[in-house]
Amino acid sequence: MLSSTTVARRDDFTISAVTCRDDHRGWAAESAREDYRIVLVRRGRFRRRANGVAAYVDPSMGYVGVPGEGEEFAHPSGGDSCTSIQVGAALWTVMAGDDAVLGRSAIYVDAGLDLAHRRVLACGLDIDFAMAEQLLGLLSGALRQVVSGTMPSPERESGELRLVATACEAIGAGHPASGDLLSLAALLGVSPYRLSRAFSRRLGVSLTHYRNRVRVGRALDLIEEGATGLAAVAAQLGFADQAHLGRTVKQHYGHTPTALKRLLAQSDG
Repeated sequence: MLSSTTVARRDDFTISAVTCRDDHRGWAAESAREDYRIVLVRRGRFRRRANGVAAYVDPSMGYVGVPGEGEEFAHPSGGDSCTSIQVGAALWTVMAGDDAVLGRSAIYVDAGLDLAHRRVLACGLDIDFAMAEQLLGLLSGALRQVVSGTMPSPERESGELRLVATACEAIGAGHPASGDLLSLAALLGVSPYRLSRAFSRRLGVSLTHYRNRVRVGRALDLIEEGATGLAAVAAQLGFADQAHLGRTVKQHYGHTPTALKRLLAQSDG
């Protein structure tokens, strides 16, 4: 029996937690998929056969699937739990390149890729930046193992400082496209991976961290101006809820919004 729960869904990607409770040694009937996807195992193991090529899949070995493949599965060891990452065609092209050809489907999940997988799942409610940024790193690491052809280069380019400055301006101005990483990258005409890497290299912090720094600064401004409803402040600044705002403020300032309000009131006195 197969069950799937959506962890995160956006136009360019869907992340699902998939659980299988089958127990059969033989191959199940072949099925065809029409999406790009990366599957990483959390627990258990199984076998997959695609286009006649069989592979063993467990927490150390994942796989990449592409449209048009015929797939068969066998579960001789019982059930398993996986993360399935469906990637939209546009994002696939951005990450893999225009001439991408899948050399193989099997992925070796080393410690770095395993950590990237765990960090994606740990991002919680911040899907548009924190999760998207972690996901791009995971996709890059996985695709570099299996794609034949020229993938977009993550190396430094002369325009990085200008790119970061333009992104900062868009975030500071509250441009509608700055609400999520992929839209911001499209606005600037670069790949989301390049934009993410540029921030880390040029500012020493992630794009997610920078954007959150801007947002918590605005939250503090609103508190100083007399805002009393933190839920309303959270909604105005695009946080998932008041708790999300509180955690993010504390990460940056070391105090909760309520504690900061008292601290600032004392300073005024």
